[in-house]
Amino acid sequence: MDDAVELIDNGFLRQFELKIDDELAKIEYSLQDRKIFLTKLIIPECLHCDSFEDDFLKLVFENISERNISVVPTSPQIARFMRKNRKYKNMLPVGIRI
Repeated sequence: MDDAVELIDNGFLRQFELKIDDELAKIEYSLQDRKIFLTKLIIPECLHCDSFEDDFLKLVFENISERNISVVPTSPQIARFMRKNRKYKNMLPVGIRI
């Protein structure tokens, strides 16, 4: 992924956005108390590959980590990413396991 890309937290639409060329990848979320529920991952077909998905999710998780918020993955793709990348396990709220 290009270093010039910028992750946008669109609070109005409650989604993280990453624009590449004219395509928009996004992760919809719901924020409650100090937990963020990652509900839906949407990646355009032309950007769909494992390396892009992983890079996008890493950007989002780093952003969330900086805000010290717990993550609840309700999307199967995001839960799979967390299982594969155990370093983000500490971001799960107490009592939640994946």
